[in-house]
Amino acid sequence: MTGTLLLAAAPIGRAEDASARLREALGDAPVIAAEDTRRLRRLAGDLGVELSARVVSYNDLNERARAAGLVEELLAGRDVLVITDAGMPGVSDPGYRLVRAAVAEGVPVSVLPGPSAVTTALVVSGLPTDRFCFEGFPPRKPGERARRFGALAGEPRTMVFFESPRRLGVTLAAMADAFGAGRPAAVCRELTKTYEEVRRGTLGELAAWAAGGVLGEITVVVGGAPEPAGLSDPADLAAAVAAREEAGTPRKQAITEVAKENGAPKRVVYDAVVRARK
Repeated sequence: MTGTLLLAAAPIGRAEDASARLREALGDAPVIAAEDTRRLRRLAGDLGVELSARVVSYNDLNERARAAGLVEELLAGRDVLVITDAGMPGVSDPGYRLVRAAVAEGVPVSVLPGPSAVTTALVVSGLPTDRFCFEGFPPRKPGERARRFGALAGEPRTMVFFESPRRLGVTLAAMADAFGAGRPAAVCRELTKTYEEVRRGTLGELAAWAAGGVLGEITVVVGGAPEPAGLSDPADLAAAVAAREEAGTPRKQAITEVAKENGAPKRVVYDAVVRARK
């Protein structure tokens, strides 16, 4: 018989949010794969748990190399518990590759549910929760980031992102450019911790606030694209831009004006113009 791979959600801020099941699993597991072994031992100490497991590091740097050895442990009949610094393994944290490898070998996979920054930020944001998507960390390079946000400009669902506090200001500014400065959003900082802060406003307002510098763990929630108030057909949008160009308005300005008047993202109008000219 094989062991079981257990994905264990860790508290995202306060140790007391840990469940009784997590305490029990940490004490019983023969093998624990931890994103940061020091943080694991600190969490165990806070929970009053004495670890008897063989603890190995399992992070972004060694995830590929470590997976094979952990699967061998599972095939030898030993359970393996995977825990990251906060939240659920596999959600913008190591875990996915190990799950895939375990499934390929027929190893049982189970989840010990618990805190998640994604859903915590979503419900506290004040934005619609009936439909949402998680987009992880935006690209670091400006060009890639702009293309990603451009592709999401028409997304109707509420969007949830993670971001480094060092890049928050430029990311919010890029979002304001792609989605519109008036798009509603929320920045959730230090969720469940002593200095928790949820700042709500438009992307333009939040970008101006974050330009001064922000500290802590950050989750950003952005409202979905609104239903177009005016023209929506790409051919009609392109024709509206062409009419303004014929009247002497520069193309870039015409695209901006048509997008604003019709409640459409600039990227959508630009793409319509490009297709029409082809």
